[in-house]
Amino acid sequence: MPVIAVVRDVTRRIAARSTFTRREYLNRLDAARAKGVHRAALSCGNLAHGFAACSLADKAKLAGSKSLNIGIVTSYNDMLSAHQPYQFYPDIIKEAARAAGGTAQVAGGVPAMCDGVTQGKPGMDLSLFSRDVIAMATAIALSHNMFDSAMFLGICDKIVPGLLIGALAFGHLPAVFVPAGPMPSGIPNDEKARVRQLYSEGKVGRAELLESEAKSYHSPGTCSFYGTANSNQMLMEIMGLHLPGASFVNPGTPLRDALTREATRRALAITSEGNEYTPVGHVIDEKAIVNGLVGLHATGGSTNHTLHLIAIAAAAGLQVTWQDMSDLSEAVPLLARVYPNGIADVNHFHSAGGMGFLIRELLESGHLHEDVKTVFGGGLWNYGVEAKLLEDKLSFEASPRESGNPKVLTTVKDAFSASGGLKLLTGNIGKSVIKVSAVKPEHRVIEAPARIFHSQQGLQAAFKAGELNRDFIAVVRFQGPKSIGMPELHNLTPALGVLQGRGFKVALVTDGRMSGASGKVPAAIHVTPEAVDGGPIAKLRDGDMLRLDTESDTLTFLGDERELLSRTPATEDQRSEHSGMGRELFAGFRASVSPADRGATSFSLSGAYEDEARRTVS
Repeated sequence: MPVIAVVRDVTRRIAARSTFTRREYLNRLDAARAKGVHRAALSCGNLAHGFAACSLADKAKLAGSKSLNIGIVTSYNDMLSAHQPYQFYPDIIKEAARAAGGTAQVAGGVPAMCDGVTQGKPGMDLSLFSRDVIAMATAIALSHNMFDSAMFLGICDKIVPGLLIGALAFGHLPAVFVPAGPMPSGIPNDEKARVRQLYSEGKVGRAELLESEAKSYHSPGTCSFYGTANSNQMLMEIMGLHLPGASFVNPGTPLRDALTREATRRALAITSEGNEYTPVGHVIDEKAIVNGLVGLHATGGSTNHTLHLIAIAAAAGLQVTWQDMSDLSEAVPLLARVYPNGIADVNHFHSAGGMGFLIRELLESGHLHEDVKTVFGGGLWNYGVEAKLLEDKLSFEASPRESGNPKVLTTVKDAFSASGGLKLLTGNIGKSVIKVSAVKPEHRVIEAPARIFHSQQGLQAAFKAGELNRDFIAVVRFQGPKSIGMPELHNLTPALGVLQGRGFKVALVTDGRMSGASGKVPAAIHVTPEAVDGGPIAKLRDGDMLRLDTESDTLTFLGDERELLSRTPATEDQRSEHSGMGRELFAGFRASVSPADRGATSFSLSGAYEDEARRTVS
């Protein structure tokens, strides 16, 4: 079925805008492929270093030029519950590769930090920048040029985007992403949120809060709410970089291991030495990016991807804007209700039909491009399936026609909302994004006086002092990427939620980020230009009347606009927030980072391609 007009038009717009940058990227890809893998060209000493730790059988294969070798890039550590299962994946992959006549080596590891641990702490200031560090670490891992394809082991917030940006720098290689799956369901997410609010009000103590949290985050696997980590998994599947049905299978299960073995076989099957050559630089094109955006809207996914998908696209020579995202949002129906957009978790989503059901629905309604390349082979119709084990053999069967739970996963015909979960807000304060899928209709338009804060701690102190029992819009500024690295401000959700529950009209405006788990309080985030650049957000004062309106998609200062713009912007001495917990090492990132609407990245990927393209044309 042809795609609907909006999907077609946005895709064409991205392609046209990216003509020079995409061409330059593909030229680089072709040049890298022509040079080939250097194992056969290495000196004996170089090659011996490359396989010194391998078994004799693997050495014999690697010493020749015909055997295929997979490079594994892993984000394993055993502090992150989501990444702990990866401890055993390299052995599974190596065994499967040998059985298929190839080899596999751990090419390198990348850091993986947990936003849940660092939330509200100094370490959170490194979180967004860790994406670019991971991309660079991925490049280092693959730079030995010993590999015919690569497999990427990553789950959480910045890890998957960083791995994919790094993989796209080696766009001539096939890239198969391998998930570990969510932990089994713990206590309901709405119960966890209730206890957090009680703690914010001083009605329960730390012991009760810790007991609740430990029952929610209780075992290996991804956190089961639909935040950035699980949005990552949705994206990798709908963009064709996972196997079908792989995203939300629990860790430590026979099906999970069978999918990992099959992913290994696919990584060997799609190299340049075979007939199914599928390099990652060809998989990630404008159609795949649009498919990812459609999936994000249809599931009410994380706002962090309004940054990540722009940076990922730029790494493939594609230029994507917030306007592209907003236009798609208006045309894509909301098909999933997963916390914070509902009370279910991703295990319930998977049981209701999961990704196969979602992809089939969106294909049949013309919201997804089918004619894309995938690591599984063929187009996206092959992803409208469920992965199962039948007599110990991996099988892919058509997804059910009816949802197993229509309150969690529904059809396009009976969509929860006619439009998606993310919006672009514009106005005289700047551009920002907002997630509305979890915001009740009565809270989607807020007009109230501003209360200005220069830190999240300032807002929390005011809440504890009882100063916020009224209608207000909290402006938390100097939180942008250039200021302090754009930390998530999810710790503000319980306090603002309490005030909302007391009947006050409250909202948040910030140049920082919110967690993918944030939801019910309207939050205009990623405000650009940010305060440190003297943007209008830096000129707001206590008492200014503001209007956050998701019906007209505006964020507005309601006073005299000329008077606002004539004000001297506020400043803040943030030197104390630029050191400690390693933050002093990231001064270069803060100095070079792009604005939020360009991906908040320290890489000038699109700019580099544009400059080279202009030189080529001239």
